[in-house]
Amino acid sequence: MTTTTAAPTGIFITFEGIDGAGKSSHIGALADLWRAQGRSVTLTREPGGTPLAEQLRTLLLHDAMDPLSEALLMFAARRDHLLQVIEPALARGDVVLCDRFTDATFAYQGHGRGFDLGTLATLEQWVQTVPACATVRQPDLTLWFDVPPAVAAARLAGARDPDKFEALPTEFFARVAAGYAARLQADPGRFARINAQLPLPDVWAQVQQACQRSGWLA
Repeated sequence: MTTTTAAPTGIFITFEGIDGAGKSSHIGALADLWRAQGRSVTLTREPGGTPLAEQLRTLLLHDAMDPLSEALLMFAARRDHLLQVIEPALARGDVVLCDRFTDATFAYQGHGRGFDLGTLATLEQWVQTVPACATVRQPDLTLWFDVPPAVAAARLAGARDPDKFEALPTEFFARVAAGYAARLQADPGRFARINAQLPLPDVWAQVQQACQRSGWLA
């Protein structure tokens, strides 16, 4: 009798947090950990991830525009990213690690910029409804790197030339952080809050524990 081994199920994990939260420091390490367990990993980011979305990223991070324009460009980039990268990777059984996703749009454009959350929710429904998913595509796990805005600002100071968001005042990032907290409250089963103010080894331990609690890592 011939037995067949089922293909691994794709896993979609997103990394969220205000600029300077330190999330990007752990994406590569988590990718290496998954690969050590024999999994194929797709590393990507938003806005970006495809040639079209990367062009839109440049506009979003550097050109002045109103919050509606930002939201529309963000979701246009996301649609292309989903169809061209995320959905095919999940269909292959990859672990998809994405630096930011829709929670960032609600946090930055919704809470930070004060744009209408209902309109964002409608765009979320339209854009993230994809053929391979019976409902709206959402991450299986979102790692929210939570850090006080003043700490994040200190980390960014002098690190690089800021984009238009990084250059905004601490008060803006306080609103963004509140937006992330609201998303967690609305969908607590999807989120793992990471205390990103701790030393790097302790933050990394929390990242691993969040994946272990989901039953994905030994």
